[in-house]
Amino acid sequence: MRYEAVTIRDIAQALGLSTSTVSRALRDSHEISTETKRRVLEHARSINYQPNPIAVSLRERKSRSIGIIVSEIANRFFSEIINGVESVAIDRGYNVIIAQSLESAERELRQIQFLTSRSIDGLLVSVSNETEDTSLFKELHQKGLPIVFFDRVVQDIDTHKVIVDNTLGAFDATVHLIRKGYRRIALVTNVEGLSITKEREAGYRAAMHKHGIPVDDALIRHTRPGGQAEPEAAAIMSSLMGQEDRPDAIFATSDRLTTGCLRYLKKHNIQIPDEMALIGFSNSEITELLDPPLSIVRQPAFEMGTTAIQMLLELIESKRPVTQFRTQVLAAEHVFRQSTQSRDTERVKLR
Repeated sequence: MRYEAVTIRDIAQALGLSTSTVSRALRDSHEISTETKRRVLEHARSINYQPNPIAVSLRERKSRSIGIIVSEIANRFFSEIINGVESVAIDRGYNVIIAQSLESAERELRQIQFLTSRSIDGLLVSVSNETEDTSLFKELHQKGLPIVFFDRVVQDIDTHKVIVDNTLGAFDATVHLIRKGYRRIALVTNVEGLSITKEREAGYRAAMHKHGIPVDDALIRHTRPGGQAEPEAAAIMSSLMGQEDRPDAIFATSDRLTTGCLRYLKKHNIQIPDEMALIGFSNSEITELLDPPLSIVRQPAFEMGTTAIQMLLELIESKRPVTQFRTQVLAAEHVFRQSTQSRDTERVKLR
């Protein structure tokens, strides 16, 4: 038996009204009496009537759909952002179409083309680590497609953005290591061109400079565009451990890099923190269950998602063109645990 959805025509026939009267009653039109609206709405609820989304989108010239592109859905940080986005979007009557770039600029381009071909009302984007050409984003923005960037943003497109205070987050994490007595602090970070990489490296350098510790560029390692973070972290760690004056602490600036560094240390039986301290940007819930529990910089991912979608809906639902844009900066949270505990023999009194 073929399923057939309830239509306005069914309500009209049951109540002896015209379809146009039912339609206007459902839209709460002032042209329809209160009693007629009551009868129509009560009957619609009793037969579980749902508006046809295609008809609604044609009438409103909106698809009621939002596109979101992240690097990897399986990444805890991005999955929390998506949860935040959906928590607002669904309540506001929008569907969310999720796409992932897997750190590929080519795949990102295909996903953008797919989403825009579905007549989405707006787009949320955290760019891939391979993205250098942002011309399509600029073209879509100039044509009027509402776009909001989050986490990894495109600086030269004037639109709303949502970021974490990466510079301060990295600064405080580095200072924590210094206060615990560590001096040879390696930075294992993302692709050089990413906004988050620049900001987190700036925070690391500022902390070292403030405490009079020369920055050794041999201890700063970047992943490659399009590369997979965990295997690259292992290769970087192998190179760092091969140095004659190897680091005494590792600061990793993403979930995947943190996991990759941790896996390398465990595999090679390098004791944490006795032989190597470790802190990383991570939203994983298991970091406190590790042995030893891992010190982390946690990003407010859910809040980032809710903020980004609220900004996007402001652009979509504005009755006039928006010309004033803002960047919302959220604070990171530091959770310091045993993986960065003090080395009693190496504590140094700071100025």
